[in-house]
Amino acid sequence: MKISQSDDKTPMMERRRFIRHPVCFPLSYRTLEKNASRDDDRVSTTVNLGLGGLMFLAKEPVGVNAKIVVKMPFQDKVFNVRGKVVRCEKSKAEQLYDIGVSFYMLSDAFKAKLIEQMYRISEFRDLLSIQQGKEVQLEEASKEWIKKYSKRFKTLYW
Repeated sequence: MKISQSDDKTPMMERRRFIRHPVCFPLSYRTLEKNASRDDDRVSTTVNLGLGGLMFLAKEPVGVNAKIVVKMPFQDKVFNVRGKVVRCEKSKAEQLYDIGVSFYMLSDAFKAKLIEQMYRISEFRDLLSIQQGKEVQLEEASKEWIKKYSKRFKTLYW
């Protein structure tokens, strides 16, 4: 499940096979080079996410076609997704690089989608807690979120 890389003359909208949705949650990443170690992990945040891949910001460039592991934490768990860097461009707005990653397998896309859903439920829980003036448990918020938004969330990707 790769995003094919086009020449630079093709507009970005035409190069994408999957819709991307803006999301912002933490991640760390490292390339899978022979000399890379776990100490080489870099910290960042997502910019957007889709069925085919994700984009994040980086302080340093990452080579196109580099194999990469992206670690996406949620509470006490860390989800690892593997992919290939398909884009690395200097951001015009900031002194950072936009790194586009294509997932290798559908299971990696599913993990990323699941993490996004967990973050959305967590944000929904925070909103419910503010609205109700009391701490809402994650399980209660999950049930409410599923009733309200699961059909809409499903149609965004599948």
